[in-house]
Amino acid sequence: MLKSKTRWVVRSSDNNLVNMLANELKITPLVASLLVNRGLDTVDSARYFLFGKDEFHDPYLLKGMDIAVKRIHDAIERQEPILIFGDYDADGVSSTSVLMITLRDLGANVQFYIPNRFTEGYGPNEPAFRQAAENGINLIITVDTGISAVHEAAVAKELGIDLIITDHHEPGPVLPEALAIIHPKLPDSIYPFRELAGVGVAFKLAHALYGEIPEHLFEIAVIGTVADLVSLKGENRLIAKKGLEKLKLTQNLGLKAILKLAGVDPMTINEETIGFTLAPRINAVGRLEDADLAVQLILTDDPEEAQQLAEEMDVLNKTRQAIVNTITDEAIEEVEKNYPIETNKVLVVGKEGWNAGVIGIVASRLVEKYYRPTIVLNFDPDKDVAKGSARSIAGFDLFKNLSTCRDILPHFGGHPMAAGMTLQLEDVAGLRTRLNMLAEEQLTAEDFIPVTYLDEEIHLEDINLSSLEEMNLLSPFGMDNPKPKVLINNVEVASMRKIGSQQNHLKVLVNEGGANLDGVGFGLGALADQISPASKISLIGELSINEWNNIRKPQIFIHDIKVESWQLFDYRGQKRINSMANTVPTENRKLIIFNKEHLEKINDDLKAETIFIRDIEEARAFDCNKANIVLVDFPPSIEILKVLLEGRQPSRIYAYFYKESSDFFSTVPTRDHFKWYYAYLLKKGPVDLKRHGDVIAKYRGWSQETIIFMSKVFSELDFVTINNGFITLNNQAQKRDLTDSRTYQTKQAQYALERDILFSSFQELKGWFDQVIQESVKTEEAIEEWI
Repeated sequence: MLKSKTRWVVRSSDNNLVNMLANELKITPLVASLLVNRGLDTVDSARYFLFGKDEFHDPYLLKGMDIAVKRIHDAIERQEPILIFGDYDADGVSSTSVLMITLRDLGANVQFYIPNRFTEGYGPNEPAFRQAAENGINLIITVDTGISAVHEAAVAKELGIDLIITDHHEPGPVLPEALAIIHPKLPDSIYPFRELAGVGVAFKLAHALYGEIPEHLFEIAVIGTVADLVSLKGENRLIAKKGLEKLKLTQNLGLKAILKLAGVDPMTINEETIGFTLAPRINAVGRLEDADLAVQLILTDDPEEAQQLAEEMDVLNKTRQAIVNTITDEAIEEVEKNYPIETNKVLVVGKEGWNAGVIGIVASRLVEKYYRPTIVLNFDPDKDVAKGSARSIAGFDLFKNLSTCRDILPHFGGHPMAAGMTLQLEDVAGLRTRLNMLAEEQLTAEDFIPVTYLDEEIHLEDINLSSLEEMNLLSPFGMDNPKPKVLINNVEVASMRKIGSQQNHLKVLVNEGGANLDGVGFGLGALADQISPASKISLIGELSINEWNNIRKPQIFIHDIKVESWQLFDYRGQKRINSMANTVPTENRKLIIFNKEHLEKINDDLKAETIFIRDIEEARAFDCNKANIVLVDFPPSIEILKVLLEGRQPSRIYAYFYKESSDFFSTVPTRDHFKWYYAYLLKKGPVDLKRHGDVIAKYRGWSQETIIFMSKVFSELDFVTINNGFITLNNQAQKRDLTDSRTYQTKQAQYALERDILFSSFQELKGWFDQVIQESVKTEEAIEEWI
């Protein structure tokens, strides 16, 4: 067996709806099923999703839009200085850039301000507002932030500053008192689409200000939309689709420079280009320094400056990666030492000196490792505060649960799955206790097992270029429209090998009913040692089209593999006993030894896992269910091996069957051999075996052991007497069969055992084990049915 890393849950589709969509829209059942699983289960909704027109909602449906547009146009007309107050992540940077470009186009006197993550923290703050007032600012427009700035809005009012808030984060129970709040999730909002990113809200404001859809801003709006992991349906899907197409042809100097530096072919740009190339580099700036640099990159019209800024961002991203790795190692050590998962359903860890700009990434890594809601904090003893980021798992709404702790969280905000916060150091332990109590009430044991939701179980014969090309109609992929993940169940492994410079990736070719499919599993190279050649595997992953040397064919990017049945690993012929365990997973590993001499050769560190079985009763008493059992040496009989496995279902069997020497390839006497030897003794009379045994053997081409063996058999049957090395026929001997001799029986049994166990082919050995294990399972099932 091979366990999967996560629980696999295949979404069930209504076959009637699938067939209806397939027939009406002339699409494959696979794509129809994917649409139904995404809630697009009517012909109209599915058609619009796949082929719909680029129809954006009227921006004036957003409450406060008319007030905001009028105030901004008045400011432009009067040339009042306007301040755009942004955020330091990719959504905040792209939001700031969208409004900067818009207001500059409209002739505004505009500047931007993004707070420093380390000295100011998230969101609007009083000192920044007071400084803006001193600089003559009368109008502040927040982007991707501000919905929680109740105090700061009051400060702005006191200072005579008009405040327009544009945001998409969850509104709290008390809203800031601002001139206008443009937010799709306000309680009384009538806007048809609630899931805009911060940049989506800024884009709607730009739309209203221009009086038409600003096509040139799509390439920037797509960055924050994809990077902030908002739902890629509705208007977000339109922004993403149009933005990716614009980005392929972008003339923006900064974006061109960063894409070129990252080695991106513009025509291959897709949502993953943003998620894995652009967004990390933009975010790295705000995580380590001032996010102004990223905004300047997007706004610059100087090629040299664009190149310089792109290089700075690339260096910062590499630095960020190193810092994240270091803090992650320290955070894992903190969990293991002080907050073990056995007693912590929510992990809250922190340390002085941890970079507050990257701890959100660290939190994500801890969730990935431990699958627990996690908060990672940076402790600042000088200010007596802790600043942190949180990430969650399905079933535990971070924003809702943190909202119950508002009394100790003076600043926090976020979503159900992610949040940021500031609190006093003395309240960290209390926060940990409260959240663990809430998790105790809300989460079950099953909630802590990661789940992978799959769109479809699919057969290899249904995977072809046309179906995959049609599946791409669903792109761009992201939140609420994830890349389709499929299950391929119980297929044969045609070939499998490790690839990559460090041999840490997996290359597989699977077969089902004559249809083949290539698969690549990045980071799954170790599984090559855990999958037996004869095993059928089930795998999950993302289907794609592989293009190489002008040849296009389907492939699957493998995410996980499992083997349902027990597995046999054949290591017969290896002579080093203690090296055997190196290839076997340590979980429930048991080393079985039948020979006491070999028990003494086992290393001390393996003796706790070693079971010495001397007879059938000890074999019957040993429970090898779900164990990885290592059959270290050769058993004394076939019966003891059968009894060991009867009624049991091991996970894996590692067959070494170490034996120092074997008689298998020596001559095994047939009845004709015995007949000739008897006739020889009858003719020659008493024979001195010490003097002539070797001569007889050489004459016949036998070994001397053969002569000794046949002599012993004759002796046990009373055909001869042996005295001082002389063998003499017994003329009064009764007729008996060779099988009456115990020595003959033992030799035949040993020969058969070596033939079946030691020198059989892999398939023959697997078949023998299968028969023993399956027969015992059938017997158990029959008894249970009878009872």
